[in-house]
Amino acid sequence: MNREILKAVDTNVIPLSRLTALCETFGLRHSAKSLAEILETAEQQNASYKQLLLSIFETEVKGRNARRRKRNYAAAHFPPNVQPLELFNPLELKSGITPAQLNRLKELNWLDNKGNLVFAGPPGLGKTMVACGLGLQAINCGYTVCFEKMVNLIKLLDNCDVDRAAGFRIKNLKKAQLIIVDEVGYTPISRAQANRFFTFISDTYETSSLIFTTNKEVADWAEMMGDPVLTTALLDRILQHASCFSFTGESYRLKHPHTFPAPLVDSNNIAATKNKG
Repeated sequence: MNREILKAVDTNVIPLSRLTALCETFGLRHSAKSLAEILETAEQQNASYKQLLLSIFETEVKGRNARRRKRNYAAAHFPPNVQPLELFNPLELKSGITPAQLNRLKELNWLDNKGNLVFAGPPGLGKTMVACGLGLQAINCGYTVCFEKMVNLIKLLDNCDVDRAAGFRIKNLKKAQLIIVDEVGYTPISRAQANRFFTFISDTYETSSLIFTTNKEVADWAEMMGDPVLTTALLDRILQHASCFSFTGESYRLKHPHTFPAPLVDSNNIAATKNKG
Protein backbone atom coordinates (compact mmCIF):
# COMPACT_ATOMS: atom_id res chain seq x y z
CA MET A 1 0.00 0.00 0.00
CA ASN A 2 1.57 3.34 -1.02
CA ARG A 3 1.53 6.38 1.22
CA GLU A 4 -1.10 8.21 -0.89
CA ILE A 5 -3.56 5.38 -0.28
CA LEU A 6 -2.69 5.19 3.40
CA LYS A 7 -3.42 8.90 3.72
CA ALA A 8 -6.99 8.09 2.72
CA VAL A 9 -7.37 6.16 5.97
CA ASP A 10 -5.20 8.52 8.01
CA THR A 11 -6.93 9.86 11.08
CA ASN A 12 -6.45 13.42 9.72
CA VAL A 13 -8.75 12.56 6.78
CA ILE A 14 -11.11 10.01 8.32
CA PRO A 15 -11.47 10.38 12.11
CA LEU A 16 -10.07 7.45 14.03
CA SER A 17 -13.20 7.51 16.18
CA ARG A 18 -15.32 6.74 13.11
CA LEU A 19 -13.14 3.78 12.11
CA THR A 20 -13.12 2.54 15.69
CA ALA A 21 -16.91 2.79 15.88
CA LEU A 22 -17.25 0.81 12.64
CA CYS A 23 -14.99 -1.93 14.00
CA GLU A 24 -17.10 -2.14 17.12
CA THR A 25 -20.29 -2.24 15.02
CA PHE A 26 -18.99 -5.37 13.31
CA GLY A 27 -17.96 -6.89 16.64
CA LEU A 28 -14.22 -6.30 16.18
CA ARG A 29 -13.78 -4.93 19.68
CA HIS A 30 -10.19 -6.06 20.18
CA SER A 31 -9.13 -4.61 16.84
CA ALA A 32 -10.93 -1.38 17.67
CA LYS A 33 -8.84 -0.95 20.81
CA SER A 34 -5.60 -1.35 18.84
CA LEU A 35 -6.67 0.35 15.61
CA ALA A 36 -4.46 3.41 15.99
CA GLU A 37 -1.40 1.22 16.50
CA ILE A 38 -2.38 -1.07 13.61
CA LEU A 39 -2.73 1.87 11.21
CA GLU A 40 0.51 3.47 12.35
CA THR A 41 2.41 0.20 11.89
CA ALA A 42 0.85 -0.31 8.45
CA GLU A 43 1.94 3.16 7.36
CA GLN A 44 5.48 2.69 8.67
CA GLN A 45 5.80 -0.66 6.87
CA ASN A 46 4.10 0.57 3.69
CA ALA A 47 1.63 -2.31 4.09
CA SER A 48 -0.70 -3.56 1.37
CA TYR A 49 -4.46 -3.77 1.72
CA LYS A 50 -4.18 -7.49 2.43
CA GLN A 51 -1.51 -6.95 5.08
CA LEU A 52 -3.61 -4.30 6.78
CA LEU A 53 -6.70 -6.52 6.82
CA LEU A 54 -4.61 -9.43 8.09
CA SER A 55 -3.30 -7.30 10.97
CA ILE A 56 -6.84 -6.26 11.90
CA PHE A 57 -8.20 -9.81 11.84
CA GLU A 58 -5.19 -11.36 13.61
CA THR A 59 -5.45 -8.77 16.37
CA GLU A 60 -9.13 -9.62 16.79
CA VAL A 61 -8.52 -13.38 16.87
CA LYS A 62 -5.67 -12.99 19.35
CA GLY A 63 -7.82 -10.86 21.64
CA ARG A 64 -10.76 -13.25 21.48
CA ASN A 65 -8.55 -16.25 22.20
CA ALA A 66 -7.03 -14.50 25.20
CA ARG A 67 -10.48 -13.61 26.51
CA ARG A 68 -11.74 -17.16 25.94
CA ARG A 69 -8.70 -18.59 27.72
CA LYS A 70 -9.27 -16.30 30.70
CA ARG A 71 -12.94 -17.29 30.86
CA ASN A 72 -12.18 -21.00 30.52
CA TYR A 73 -9.48 -20.83 33.18
CA ALA A 74 -11.87 -19.18 35.64
CA ALA A 75 -14.58 -21.75 34.87
CA ALA A 76 -12.17 -24.65 35.42
CA HIS A 77 -11.98 -24.02 39.20
CA PHE A 78 -8.39 -25.21 39.38
CA PRO A 79 -6.75 -25.38 42.82
CA PRO A 80 -4.31 -22.56 43.55
CA ASN A 81 -0.78 -22.61 42.19
CA VAL A 82 -1.39 -24.68 39.05
CA GLN A 83 1.97 -25.29 37.38
CA PRO A 84 2.77 -25.92 33.71
CA LEU A 85 3.89 -29.41 32.80
CA GLU A 86 7.37 -28.15 32.00
CA LEU A 87 8.03 -27.87 35.75
CA PHE A 88 7.31 -31.56 36.33
CA ASN A 89 10.26 -33.93 35.87
CA PRO A 90 9.06 -37.55 35.52
CA LEU A 91 12.64 -38.78 35.92
CA GLU A 92 12.39 -37.95 39.63
CA LEU A 93 9.82 -40.72 40.02
CA LYS A 94 10.88 -44.32 40.42
CA SER A 95 8.35 -45.27 37.75
CA GLY A 96 4.92 -44.37 36.45
CA ILE A 97 5.36 -42.07 33.49
CA THR A 98 8.27 -41.37 31.15
CA PRO A 99 9.24 -38.06 29.52
CA ALA A 100 8.21 -39.49 26.15
CA GLN A 101 4.78 -40.48 27.48
CA LEU A 102 4.29 -37.07 29.05
CA ASN A 103 5.22 -35.35 25.80
CA ARG A 104 2.69 -37.46 23.92
CA LEU A 105 -0.01 -36.58 26.45
CA LYS A 106 0.80 -32.88 25.96
CA GLU A 107 -0.14 -33.23 22.30
CA LEU A 108 -3.75 -33.88 23.50
CA ASN A 109 -4.56 -36.49 20.84
CA TRP A 110 -6.24 -38.54 23.58
CA LEU A 111 -8.50 -35.57 24.29
CA ASP A 112 -9.51 -35.27 20.64
CA ASN A 113 -10.37 -38.98 20.72
CA LYS A 114 -12.45 -38.67 23.94
CA GLY A 115 -9.88 -40.75 25.81
CA ASN A 116 -9.49 -40.91 29.59
CA LEU A 117 -6.44 -40.90 31.87
CA VAL A 118 -5.96 -42.46 35.30
CA PHE A 119 -3.03 -41.39 37.50
CA ALA A 120 -2.73 -43.74 40.48
CA GLY A 121 -0.28 -43.89 43.36
CA PRO A 122 0.51 -42.71 46.90
CA PRO A 123 0.10 -39.03 47.84
CA GLY A 124 2.79 -36.53 46.97
CA LEU A 125 4.04 -38.00 43.68
CA GLY A 126 2.71 -35.28 41.40
CA LYS A 127 -0.50 -36.87 40.11
CA THR A 128 -2.56 -33.73 40.60
CA MET A 129 0.24 -31.57 39.23
CA VAL A 130 0.30 -33.58 36.00
CA ALA A 131 -3.50 -33.67 35.74
CA CYS A 132 -3.82 -29.91 36.23
CA GLY A 133 -0.87 -29.28 33.94
CA LEU A 134 -2.65 -31.19 31.19
CA GLY A 135 -5.79 -29.21 31.97
CA LEU A 136 -3.85 -25.98 31.63
CA GLN A 137 -2.39 -27.21 28.35
CA ALA A 138 -5.90 -28.00 27.12
CA ILE A 139 -7.17 -24.52 28.02
CA ASN A 140 -4.25 -22.93 26.20
CA CYS A 141 -5.27 -24.95 23.13
CA GLY A 142 -8.88 -23.77 23.31
CA TYR A 143 -10.60 -26.66 25.13
CA THR A 144 -13.04 -26.25 28.00
CA VAL A 145 -11.92 -27.83 31.28
CA CYS A 146 -13.47 -28.40 34.71
CA PHE A 147 -11.66 -29.53 37.87
CA GLU A 148 -13.26 -30.95 41.00
CA LYS A 149 -11.99 -32.98 43.93
CA MET A 150 -13.96 -36.17 44.34
CA VAL A 151 -15.31 -35.15 47.75
CA ASN A 152 -16.68 -31.90 46.34
CA LEU A 153 -18.07 -33.56 43.22
CA ILE A 154 -20.05 -35.93 45.44
CA LYS A 155 -21.44 -32.95 47.38
CA LEU A 156 -22.43 -31.26 44.13
CA LEU A 157 -24.18 -34.41 42.93
CA ASP A 158 -25.95 -34.73 46.30
CA ASN A 159 -27.31 -31.19 46.09
CA CYS A 160 -27.70 -30.44 42.38
CA ASP A 161 -31.45 -31.06 42.41
CA VAL A 162 -32.13 -28.70 45.30
CA ASP A 163 -29.29 -26.16 45.10
CA ARG A 164 -29.17 -23.87 42.08
CA ALA A 165 -25.40 -23.24 42.25
CA ALA A 166 -24.66 -26.97 42.52
CA GLY A 167 -26.97 -27.73 39.61
CA PHE A 168 -25.33 -25.05 37.49
CA ARG A 169 -21.87 -26.42 38.26
CA ILE A 170 -22.88 -29.99 37.35
CA LYS A 171 -24.25 -28.73 34.02
CA ASN A 172 -20.94 -26.99 33.32
CA LEU A 173 -19.02 -30.13 34.25
CA LYS A 174 -21.06 -32.24 31.85
CA LYS A 175 -20.50 -29.74 29.03
CA ALA A 176 -16.72 -29.54 29.54
CA GLN A 177 -14.48 -31.23 27.02
CA LEU A 178 -12.13 -32.31 29.81
CA ILE A 179 -13.18 -33.16 33.38
CA ILE A 180 -10.53 -33.67 36.06
CA VAL A 181 -11.68 -35.63 39.13
CA ASP A 182 -9.02 -35.38 41.82
CA GLU A 183 -8.38 -37.63 44.84
CA VAL A 184 -10.70 -40.51 44.01
CA GLY A 185 -10.69 -43.06 46.82
CA TYR A 186 -9.62 -40.83 49.69
CA THR A 187 -13.10 -40.87 51.22
CA PRO A 188 -15.70 -43.70 51.14
CA ILE A 189 -19.08 -42.84 49.66
CA SER A 190 -22.55 -44.21 50.30
CA ARG A 191 -24.45 -46.53 47.96
CA ALA A 192 -26.71 -43.65 46.88
CA GLN A 193 -23.70 -41.42 46.22
CA ALA A 194 -22.03 -44.20 44.23
CA ASN A 195 -25.14 -44.44 42.06
CA ARG A 196 -25.12 -40.70 41.44
CA PHE A 197 -21.41 -40.80 40.58
CA PHE A 198 -22.04 -43.69 38.17
CA THR A 199 -24.84 -41.72 36.50
CA PHE A 200 -22.55 -38.70 36.15
CA ILE A 201 -19.84 -40.80 34.48
CA SER A 202 -22.43 -42.43 32.23
CA ASP A 203 -23.75 -39.01 31.18
CA THR A 204 -20.26 -37.90 30.13
CA TYR A 205 -19.32 -41.25 28.56
CA GLU A 206 -17.76 -40.69 25.12
CA THR A 207 -18.77 -37.02 25.14
CA SER A 208 -16.01 -35.74 27.43
CA SER A 209 -12.54 -36.88 28.39
CA LEU A 210 -11.85 -37.52 32.07
CA ILE A 211 -8.68 -37.50 34.15
CA PHE A 212 -8.77 -39.27 37.50
CA THR A 213 -6.13 -39.03 40.21
CA THR A 214 -6.39 -41.69 42.89
CA ASN A 215 -4.44 -43.18 45.78
CA LYS A 216 -5.92 -46.60 44.96
CA GLU A 217 -5.40 -48.93 42.05
CA VAL A 218 -8.58 -49.06 39.98
CA ALA A 219 -9.06 -52.68 40.99
CA ASP A 220 -9.61 -51.45 44.56
CA TRP A 221 -12.30 -48.89 43.73
CA ALA A 222 -15.02 -51.33 44.78
CA GLU A 223 -14.04 -50.67 48.39
CA MET A 224 -14.78 -46.97 47.90
CA MET A 225 -17.96 -47.52 45.90
CA GLY A 226 -19.31 -50.24 48.20
CA ASP A 227 -20.81 -52.14 45.27
CA PRO A 228 -18.65 -54.51 43.16
CA VAL A 229 -21.25 -54.77 40.38
CA LEU A 230 -21.63 -51.00 40.09
CA THR A 231 -17.86 -50.56 40.22
CA THR A 232 -17.40 -53.03 37.37
CA ALA A 233 -19.90 -51.14 35.23
CA LEU A 234 -18.23 -47.84 36.12
CA LEU A 235 -14.72 -49.05 35.29
CA ASP A 236 -15.98 -50.59 32.06
CA ARG A 237 -16.94 -47.10 30.88
CA ILE A 238 -13.83 -45.36 32.21
CA LEU A 239 -11.23 -47.86 31.05
CA GLN A 240 -12.61 -48.60 27.59
CA HIS A 241 -10.70 -45.63 26.18
CA ALA A 242 -8.22 -45.01 29.00
CA SER A 243 -4.49 -44.93 29.62
CA CYS A 244 -3.45 -45.74 33.19
CA PHE A 245 -0.25 -44.64 34.93
CA SER A 246 0.84 -45.98 38.33
CA PHE A 247 3.23 -43.53 40.01
CA THR A 248 5.87 -44.83 42.42
CA GLY A 249 8.84 -43.22 44.11
CA GLU A 250 9.74 -40.68 46.78
CA SER A 251 7.43 -37.78 47.54
CA TYR A 252 7.67 -35.17 44.80
CA ARG A 253 6.04 -32.70 47.15
CA LEU A 254 8.78 -33.00 49.77
CA LYS A 255 11.45 -32.40 47.17
CA HIS A 256 9.61 -29.41 45.70
CA PRO A 257 7.83 -27.66 48.60
CA HIS A 258 7.31 -24.44 46.63
CA THR A 259 5.46 -26.35 43.93
CA PHE A 260 3.18 -27.99 46.50
CA PRO A 261 2.30 -25.33 49.12
CA ALA A 262 0.58 -26.28 52.37
CA PRO A 263 -3.24 -26.55 52.31
CA LEU A 264 -5.32 -23.61 53.39
CA VAL A 265 -7.34 -23.88 56.56
CA ASP A 266 -10.83 -23.48 55.05
CA SER A 267 -11.82 -27.00 54.01
CA ASN A 268 -15.20 -25.79 52.68
CA ASN A 269 -13.58 -23.83 49.89
CA ILE A 270 -13.36 -26.08 46.81
CA ALA A 271 -10.12 -24.36 45.85
CA ALA A 272 -8.64 -24.44 49.32
CA THR A 273 -7.18 -27.93 49.40
CA LYS A 274 -3.88 -27.94 47.60
CA ASN A 275 -2.34 -30.69 45.52
CA LYS A 276 -2.15 -33.97 47.41
CA GLY A 277 -1.05 -36.06 44.49
